[in-house]
Amino acid sequence: MKNLVILGGGYGGMRILHRLLPNQLPEDITITLIDRVPYHCLKTEYYALAAGTISDQHIRVAFPEHPRLNVKYGEVSGINVGEKQVLLTGQDPISFDDLIIGLGCEDKYHNIPGADVHTFSIQSIDKSRNTYQALNNLSPGSTVAIVGAGLSGVELASELSESRRDLNIQLFDRGNHILSAFPERLSTYVENWFDNHGVEIVNNANITRVEEKLLYNHDEPVHCDVIVWTAGIQPSKVIRDLNVEKDNQGRVVLTPQHNIPGNEHIYVVGDCAALSHAPSAQLAEGQAEQIVQVLQKRWNGEAPPESFPAIKLKGVLGSLGKKHGFGLVADRAITGRVARLLKSGILWMYKYHNG
Repeated sequence: MKNLVILGGGYGGMRILHRLLPNQLPEDITITLIDRVPYHCLKTEYYALAAGTISDQHIRVAFPEHPRLNVKYGEVSGINVGEKQVLLTGQDPISFDDLIIGLGCEDKYHNIPGADVHTFSIQSIDKSRNTYQALNNLSPGSTVAIVGAGLSGVELASELSESRRDLNIQLFDRGNHILSAFPERLSTYVENWFDNHGVEIVNNANITRVEEKLLYNHDEPVHCDVIVWTAGIQPSKVIRDLNVEKDNQGRVVLTPQHNIPGNEHIYVVGDCAALSHAPSAQLAEGQAEQIVQVLQKRWNGEAPPESFPAIKLKGVLGSLGKKHGFGLVADRAITGRVARLLKSGILWMYKYHNG
């Protein structure tokens, strides 16, 4: 029996499982899924978990069950490419015939002293739980600083402003406008929403140091009771330690078939892949569809497709609390209740189709 090992049960890993199981997995193939937790987590909703507006169970989806699927829980510490083994902390290595790496990303602290020690995160479900505890144990009138006003920072700030109206929320961003990746019309809409809901935006910020309950902006100390970091991401440490070609963001350069050049048995899916639109759940799922096609061809002794159509995003949606939102759908900007309803509907459909 050959062993397909999938590292990470995120959006890419789940799509691969659902495409191969129950009826598309060859009889001589087994799958080993390795993850830190015993369920798939909806990472796009971690901001709401941290803000305390949804329960932990709301963002968990069970992994599929199958006689030839072995789900193993553990922390991946490295990959021995030559020996075709996955190394786990405190456990025996797992051998693979084919490997799909979908370990996602981690916070990037840009070498700012103290940022990795004195800030909270929403990059994993465990860290989001810790952030929830810190935010919701604050006394009225406390100050929360959110560093980084991209999609994650904006969604957390808006959700927290509705969940804890008694808190002073400051959103620090180094640009002239928040949401720099979006059209200015959307940035302005969100800025006006924050103005109306009492969230302070600190533009042109330059965080130089972080200490316990102190954020240094342009070297000037700002007292904060809790600091949450949403100011950048990088590939997981396992990927950073992997001796393969990478782009200038540390993501793995891949062939059109999504495997590492020169090694048709190791694939990378999701945030760590050097592709346009990463990180994105839609990109990870699109990659997963194509990887399954490649695997099935290679398992049958056939040549895989030489190329695939470019993976295109259908749109990007963000929430502003429970009633408003913003986003781009088919390159068209949308705001207000329609955007929020669309995001809620997509989340419901995803959970429905994934069990």
